[in-house]
Amino acid sequence: MSLFSRDMGIDLGTTNVIIYASGKGIVLREPGVVAVDKNTGKVLEVGTAARNMLGRTPGNVVAIHPLRDGVISDYEMTAKMLTVFIRRIIRYAIVRPRVIIGVPSGITEVEERAVIQAAMEAGARRVYLIEEPLAAALGAGLDIDSPDGKLVVDIGGGTTDIGVITMNGIAQSASIKVAGGSFDEAIVKYVRKHFGVVIGTPTAEEIKTSIGCVYARPEELSMQVKGRDLKTGLAKEFTMSSTDVMEALKRPARQITDEILEVLEQTSPELVSDISANGITLTGGGSQIWGLDKLLSERTEMQCSRADDADLCVAYGCGKSLAWMNHMQEGTINLARKKLLQE
Repeated sequence: MSLFSRDMGIDLGTTNVIIYASGKGIVLREPGVVAVDKNTGKVLEVGTAARNMLGRTPGNVVAIHPLRDGVISDYEMTAKMLTVFIRRIIRYAIVRPRVIIGVPSGITEVEERAVIQAAMEAGARRVYLIEEPLAAALGAGLDIDSPDGKLVVDIGGGTTDIGVITMNGIAQSASIKVAGGSFDEAIVKYVRKHFGVVIGTPTAEEIKTSIGCVYARPEELSMQVKGRDLKTGLAKEFTMSSTDVMEALKRPARQITDEILEVLEQTSPELVSDISANGITLTGGGSQIWGLDKLLSERTEMQCSRADDADLCVAYGCGKSLAWMNHMQEGTINLARKKLLQE
């Protein structure tokens, strides 16, 4: 990267941090996990190496997700994690980078300031924020300039962001803390209740990606799962089917669907008519669960499709928005207050 080319787009997700560098595309994709020594406070590992430690660390080492539900839960660790990631991309710098970061549409001003301060501490010269539904629409290749309404549902690791996009802005939006992580938690609870076995989040995620579904599959799938028996405390292996997983994921899938219907209910009839013609676009890693598009099509009676590279859409959108940087407002955008002023 040039010594002077310093623009970056960051998808600061609960599960993964994805960085887009101007002129280079996606340059980093790492789990948003930090391993830290509790006694000294020293960061031991960041990203993939830290994720591999989850549930396997000795007493003095803890592996944590410094972001929860799409916002910063541990400010200090987030700043340290971002510092490591940015230094991996920019080894030598004359000018510090300008950064655009995607944030949930329901973010508060306090949470906005935490994101900006963490990025500044990590080495950013200027920080701009963009709402994730808008970034996702941009990354999915939708025409956001026209007055034609589009509905984007971005299902990440911590939040699901729903936005009605029109004329380079968001007409109606909602953000709920039900997403990919909620699917994992639902599987953990189901296995504990119905099989009497305790499994970790990584195992639940493997079940979700291998045989997970929220709509009946044409063929039943199954897999062998290992965990700890609740009664004996010993290792236990059992078989889990895709029907079991569908039952486990019924509630979080319904919560997302209900929120989409709520957004449509609050949207103007003209835009709903446009969305009916254009269909619903799904983005985010959580949208890749099998049958979600079919479930939403059935419930909303609208065509629903998953964007290409769904899990990278927000990062691509942040990258594309770098071209607008000179026209963007620096610092907090105070989304909540802007919405109140528009009402």
